[in-house]
Amino acid sequence: MSQQRCQVTGATPSFGHTISHSHHRTKRRWNVNIQRKRFYVPSLRRTVTLNVSAKGIKTIDRDGIEAVVARIIARGEKI
Repeated sequence: MSQQRCQVTGATPSFGHTISHSHHRTKRRWNVNIQRKRFYVPSLRRTVTLNVSAKGIKTIDRDGIEAVVARIIARGEKI
């Protein structure tokens, strides 16, 4: 997983500063909680493996895997 990006929400790492007690700032990075999950898609009659964030998993639970995969395919992304 070289690229940290959620295939459902499009979330990528955020960047900012860690601020110490003396107010010294150093660069830091907030990574996205990316997980590799397999989902069975009845319309495709196969399982698809997606790199999804925790919020992406909740989106799939809410909208359904069919709707989410349709959006990914409409975007032109290969699954």
